[in-house]
Amino acid sequence: MKTLVIVESPAKARTISRYLDQDYIIKASVGHIRDLPSGTMGVNVKDNFSVRYITMPGKEKVIRELRSAAAKADRILLATDPDREGEAIAWHLANVLDLDSTTDLRIAFNEISSHAVKEALTKVRPLNMDLVDSQQSRRILDRLVGYELSPLLWRKVRKGLSAGRVQSVATRLIVMREREIDAFIPEEYWLLAAFLKTDQTEEPFRTMYHGEKRGGKVRRVKLSSKEEVDTLLADLKNLPFIVDTIKHGQRKRRPYAPFTTSSLQQEASRFLSMSAARTMRVAQQLYEGVNLKGAGATALVTYIRTDSVRVSTSAIAGIREVIKNKYGPEYLPAKPNYYRKGKQTQDAHEAIRPVHFDLDPETVKDMISRDQYRLYKLIWERFVSSQMSDAVMTTIRADVTAGTHLFRVQGENIKFPGWLRVYSYAAGAGNQKGKDEADLLSSLPLLNEGDQLKLDRLVPEQKFTQPPARYTEASLIKEMEELGIGRPSTYAPTISTILTRNYVEKEKASLLPTDLGVLVTELLEENFRDIVDTEFTAELEEHLDAVEAGEKEGIEILESFYPSFHASIQAAEKNIEKIVIEDQPTGRSCPQCQEGELVIKDGRYGKFIACNRYPDCDYRESIEVVAPGECPLCGSGLLEKRTHKGRRRKFYVCDKKGKDPECPFINWDLPVAGKTCPECGGYMVTRKYRGRSYERCGDQNCPSNKKKSKTVKTASKEKSQNKKKRAKSENEKD
Repeated sequence: MKTLVIVESPAKARTISRYLDQDYIIKASVGHIRDLPSGTMGVNVKDNFSVRYITMPGKEKVIRELRSAAAKADRILLATDPDREGEAIAWHLANVLDLDSTTDLRIAFNEISSHAVKEALTKVRPLNMDLVDSQQSRRILDRLVGYELSPLLWRKVRKGLSAGRVQSVATRLIVMREREIDAFIPEEYWLLAAFLKTDQTEEPFRTMYHGEKRGGKVRRVKLSSKEEVDTLLADLKNLPFIVDTIKHGQRKRRPYAPFTTSSLQQEASRFLSMSAARTMRVAQQLYEGVNLKGAGATALVTYIRTDSVRVSTSAIAGIREVIKNKYGPEYLPAKPNYYRKGKQTQDAHEAIRPVHFDLDPETVKDMISRDQYRLYKLIWERFVSSQMSDAVMTTIRADVTAGTHLFRVQGENIKFPGWLRVYSYAAGAGNQKGKDEADLLSSLPLLNEGDQLKLDRLVPEQKFTQPPARYTEASLIKEMEELGIGRPSTYAPTISTILTRNYVEKEKASLLPTDLGVLVTELLEENFRDIVDTEFTAELEEHLDAVEAGEKEGIEILESFYPSFHASIQAAEKNIEKIVIEDQPTGRSCPQCQEGELVIKDGRYGKFIACNRYPDCDYRESIEVVAPGECPLCGSGLLEKRTHKGRRRKFYVCDKKGKDPECPFINWDLPVAGKTCPECGGYMVTRKYRGRSYERCGDQNCPSNKKKSKTVKTASKEKSQNKKKRAKSENEKD
């Protein structure tokens, strides 16, 4: 009996095909096959929000192939992802292939392994229409908001703008943070360090002013001005410094929970400098399967869209065995570690963890890409460490008094590393403060209560309170999760959307609202308060979760939301005046028509300079962004430019303001100052590729570049040949 199994992606199909015999045919839908039409709303609000789905452009061939395969199969199973989006794709497939969704045709698995796939085949079920209803209701809500609100923005502000149920709230969070920063008034405060030693021969150690101690009671004192510090310094000048108390202790440091989608995106941003979108792209590859030498397509991690920290009992048992054998019984707690779930957690899927415990990151390092290795290492270490023993820290706190003034030094050292032995991100970069304290403690001399210390120097330092930090992708995702805005599958697309729409821009890692983002947010706040209200959006998410759980019907949410929303659209159409975005003058005349003035305009790709007589004069130029370094051909400065299409790549050109106004320099890569190519004597550039930087000759025709290119092509050819050999070998084994 032939069984057709349909999944979303070809990579997933290749991985699953390894675990099933020749009685199974594995095909991929390549994502969604149907969606709402792009030219019209596709939702009939007068007919109980009925929808019209169409075949997505380019999917006609896929559907023909699936129908052909279905006609030859005795049974059809839909094995799309185990969430509401996957359930919806399965529902669309059932409709296209004329399958009865009430019959047993759906299988799902949290990980792509032999055991999980074969177990899923024993648990075939009908489609879960509650999940489908939840996904469809969410899609309709997003379409209603986008299709009615975006055209309003086109008419009242400018064409090409968009608004969305989640993206508008995310933008507003960034705008609100910028308002906090603008309104922040810094307050002065001072720190006072006393460097002390037990005798003249040793290095002094640092203590910090803490406050006052009178009658055995300690009172924390904040130094707010130079006058207060000067008074304190004068008072300390002739006072002896005495060790008052020394407290030794120890504390336990519990491991972190295994990753959810949100925490994975946050840690990947923090430690790997990976954007949320890039993290999810690489994680998807690890989930669907990568080609491993001698093994073929192999999935390395479990399902990546989850808000749960729960782990299956079999996975816990397996990793405890690994910990015991690899690190020793002292690293294994008596009982498994369990973690409390958050308020918004749906708990539908396990936490993100490795699938094969015998495949540690170093084992597969040379068989996967650099990004895949780095992310897999992060996931592996986080999960393994989550089931290890607590770290034990020895602590010390020494109080030193000078009269009634109290100075304090405190810190901790690792007594037993426990889980810190594995999770390097916590023991190193993630615990910089603890590292500094450990260094400080190691320099402490042997102290006893009552010892008199010698004052080496007093060092006052003026400080000012800092405004709240701008959001990064990591901190924005954390805020959205805590507020209940969006769900694991929407965080990365939401951030990508507001960046693409030019509502937000990145400055290094920080997210800043653009003038356009502020303008649109203010308009929405004034006329569509609910759309950008965090509580309203979170409540809507909870209603959609209730639909998924079978506690509500999607039609209830739509009927509750749409009438008031549509009324506010009609009111805004009448009340909002056309908003004219004022062009910023540059003080320069147009060099093309000689009549107009050049102004700074806001465009789809950001700001640019153009003639104010447009469309009569079409002169335009990009705004100059000065790049570091100098032109290697004529010694002038450099400008950073961007392409207008695709990924908008950076490139560098001569500013032509130096000796040669006709200088032809242009390169994708930034020149290296003072270095010449040893092969041809030309200039060198810094090339960035997949997170790595290296220097090479700036001339594409240089023999050194051709050698590298040839080497890369040869390596690529060998890799392709090896891949074909492995595939042939596997087929012969089968």
